[in-house]
Amino acid sequence: MCRHEPPCPAAASPDREAAAVLVAHPEQGWSLLCNEVLVFEDTGDLLPDGRVIAPHRPV
Repeated sequence: MCRHEPPCPAAASPDREAAAVLVAHPEQGWSLLCNEVLVFEDTGDLLPDGRVIAPHRPV
């Protein structure tokens, strides 16, 4: 996980998307965060344990 200070939020925490971006592929629509969460441009997430967080765009 994080090797920087302050450490990024854990993948299970509600603020998981505040983690630092390790790899960004905007042309493919996804980014890998420091906490191993894949964030997609439609605002969906894929957690390291395989759980899917549905897109959660503001209304």
